Amino acid sequence: MTDSEFLARAESVLATIEREVERVAEGADVDVECSRNGNVLEIELIEAGSKIIVNSQAAMQEIWVASRSGGFHYRHEAGAAEATGRWRDTRNGTELFKALSDALTEQSGETLRLEPPLE
Repeated sequence: MTDSEFLARAESVLATIEREVERVAEGADVDVECSRNGNVLEIELIEAGSKIIVNSQAAMQEIWVASRSGGFHYRHEAGAAEATGRWRDTRNGTELFKALSDALTEQSGETLRLEPPLE
């Protein structure tokens, strides 16, 4: 994947994460604040007093996540068509949106499930 392809995919996934977090938080009545600063998305769980940080690392072509449970790196796994695929943990293969759902649930105390973008 070229650098420009990575940057476009990373921007798209960060925007999708932000929309999904806001959607599920509203449905669950959880107080969440998302803020973006360039390639960094900060998800603050107000009542829980905790944060999840998601950012793109262009040099590594990865999405990095920092949460209470640790730090994780995700690489794009190409699907059948070049523009599809999932972001997978480089250590255990967990899908990014599943991992974020688990982290949000753990840190908020509410079941929050993010939907990955359609392939």
